[in-house]
Amino acid sequence: MKVSEMLEELDENRERLLIAIEQLPDEALLEPGVMDDWSVADILAHIAAWESEMVTGLMRIKQGKKPAKMLEAFGDVDGYNARRYEENKGRDIERIFDDLQGVRVQLEQWLEEFSEKELSDQQRYEWSPGLSLAHIIKENSYGHDAEHLPDIESFAARWLAEHGEA
Repeated sequence: MKVSEMLEELDENRERLLIAIEQLPDEALLEPGVMDDWSVADILAHIAAWESEMVTGLMRIKQGKKPAKMLEAFGDVDGYNARRYEENKGRDIERIFDDLQGVRVQLEQWLEEFSEKELSDQQRYEWSPGLSLAHIIKENSYGHDAEHLPDIESFAARWLAEHGEA
C-alpha cells in the first residue's frame, strides 16, 4: 500500500468517527455503555493511546531499533487496554480530543518517512514475521477507528433518539 493511500484511509476513517459523534454533547461522550462500561471518551482515549504506541514504534523502527514497547502491548492487548483505561478514566474530554488529533498528525508525519518497500515488505522486520508494517499501522490506526465505529454509531443513534439532538 502506498503512503498516499494510507493517508487517505486515515483521513476517511477518522472523519467517519468524528461525524458519528459530532451531534453529541460532552455529557453523552462521557456516558458509559458504548462498549461495556466504556464511554465514547474512553474509546477515543484508547484509540489515541494505541496510535501513540504506533508513533513511538515507528520512530524506533526508523532508528533501526526494535519497537519493544509496541510489541509488548501487542503481546498483552487486554492488559494494555486495561492499564490505559485506568490511566485515562475521568480525563478532560478536550484533552482527549487534543491527544487524538495530535497523535494522528504525528502518525501522518512518520508515515511519510517510510518507503513503500519498508511499509509493504512482509519479511523486512525480524520482530514481525509475515506482517508488513502497513498492516500493523492499519490495525492500530484507521482499522482501529473502523473497529470501534459501529459501537459508537449505535450509541450515538440511541442517545440522540432518547435525548434529541444537542
